[in-house]
Amino acid sequence: MAKVTLYYTQGCHLCEEALSLALCCVREGDILHQDILESEALVEKYQTSIPVLKSITTGKLLYWPFTQQQIQELVQEDGFNKNS
Repeated sequence: MAKVTLYYTQGCHLCEEALSLALCCVREGDILHQDILESEALVEKYQTSIPVLKSITTGKLLYWPFTQQQIQELVQEDGFNKNS
């Protein structure tokens, strides 16, 4: 089951960078990839903010630019990490 949601769009180099950072802290299978172009509401909410990483457990959001340290803190708050 996914632990975080990555809001992104295809072809976004910042989104690719954010995914690389997230994979240092969270397993690929624990990341739900949500293309904002699939929903008008998501486009309205995140169009100028992507990439955005959201904890599924707490709902906490990390807006770009974020660091690997911030992602690690997010996953530690939720009580999970790449090894769990």
